[in-house]
Amino acid sequence: MSVRTLEPKELWNHFADLNAVPRPSKKEERVIEFMINFGKKLGLETKTDKIQNVIIKKPATSGMEDRTTLILQSHLDMVHQKNAATDFNFEEQGIEMMVDGDWVKANGTTLGADNGIGVATIMAILSSTDIPHPALECLFTIDEETGMTGAMQLDGSNFQGKILLNLDTEDDDELSIGCAGGIDTNTSYDYSQITLKEGFITFKITVNGLLGGHSGMDIDKGRGNANKILNRLLYHLHSLTEIQLLNFDGGSLRNAIPREATCLVAVDKAEHAKLKSEVNRFFSIVNNEYKSIEPNLKITIESSNEEGPAVSHADFEKIVHTIYGVHNGVYRMSPDFEGLVEASSSLARVIVKDGKFITQSLQRSSVESSKGDIANVIRCAFENMACSVVQSGDYPGWEPNNDSVILKLMADLYREMFQEEPNVKACHAGLECGILGKHLPGVDMISFGPNIRAAHSPDEKVQISSVQKFWKYFLKTVERTPSAN
Repeated sequence: MSVRTLEPKELWNHFADLNAVPRPSKKEERVIEFMINFGKKLGLETKTDKIQNVIIKKPATSGMEDRTTLILQSHLDMVHQKNAATDFNFEEQGIEMMVDGDWVKANGTTLGADNGIGVATIMAILSSTDIPHPALECLFTIDEETGMTGAMQLDGSNFQGKILLNLDTEDDDELSIGCAGGIDTNTSYDYSQITLKEGFITFKITVNGLLGGHSGMDIDKGRGNANKILNRLLYHLHSLTEIQLLNFDGGSLRNAIPREATCLVAVDKAEHAKLKSEVNRFFSIVNNEYKSIEPNLKITIESSNEEGPAVSHADFEKIVHTIYGVHNGVYRMSPDFEGLVEASSSLARVIVKDGKFITQSLQRSSVESSKGDIANVIRCAFENMACSVVQSGDYPGWEPNNDSVILKLMADLYREMFQEEPNVKACHAGLECGILGKHLPGVDMISFGPNIRAAHSPDEKVQISSVQKFWKYFLKTVERTPSAN
């Protein structure tokens, strides 16, 4: 079955068109051009602002002219992740989609439902001729996934709307009214290199098969971090025998929980059997710890012909001890919102290569003071080994407003349509609303969307029946937009 045959066809066809366009973060030129052409072909007012966010405006339909102007917002870029065995060029190829029961997935890559379903939803209402709606100001931001650049540099003077619908939430029973802010911590350290000892042979150790996922939404699920697991193994092996580290490469994107990590180590030839035995024993221990969470975890060791300089003994210990000690995961739960992670950190990237030890991590919090606290925790851990630390990309959270007009409207509508209570909550992801609110003061905001699972990983999927539910809810919300008076 083709995605294009699914209902609602207008939404799924726009999603398929969008997914045919490569759209990596920071390289959105083609998708920007795609959206500009889309708006202009419809004869709608279409422009870009100074940072290249795309803005498309559509007048109200007959009888809806007195309603409040709606701002509809989603981001154009997508996270690019693929399985190690998947041959795919994100900068040249469109996403290969497939229907699997009630889900749409991709073939070994991220799907781009985050936030492509939101973009396609807005495209569907812009291209419609029979959907009643107030005046629409549609905002398609860029570079949400790697810095929220579009939201950061938004020109708010382009908008008159007083209600904003952000279509970037991943549970169809959820109304998001708040989110975490974040800050990136990037570190570097020049380590000393030495030659391999005589009689030492090399082995490649790999940790893979982990679920990974979104480092905000999934950070409280206890999933394994490949960087931390592999480093733990190195620490263990170092306590038993002399090993040399040649390189380490773990994780990929700053906002994805690392699924895979590899390293190249060397040991005395006489110790190779012991090394392999200890790796296997370690796997049994860790696999037992994670068996209910990470059923596909694998830790493998294989002989290698690769050689080269190794990390000096002193720097090897500094690196392994620092990674072991750096905080990863939930840092503090919110005392005010049950079940909400307040602050966290994810060690997203670790590279040891060519004399450079580099890490990337992302700290999040819904409270500015605790965001600063966890950022300092990570900074100090790396500065203790004399790393250079750069913290950047600081963006604010979105403070919940329980008196929101659009919240009351949508909560009442949800009860009416689905005969159950909506899940009104703040989330630990970095939605753009907190930043947009700085540029659009006084605008009433809410975020919602269909069921999307395993975002930011090659297991990403979106539920077909949930998209149908979301579409009907979205249309009713638009139809019931309150009067401007």
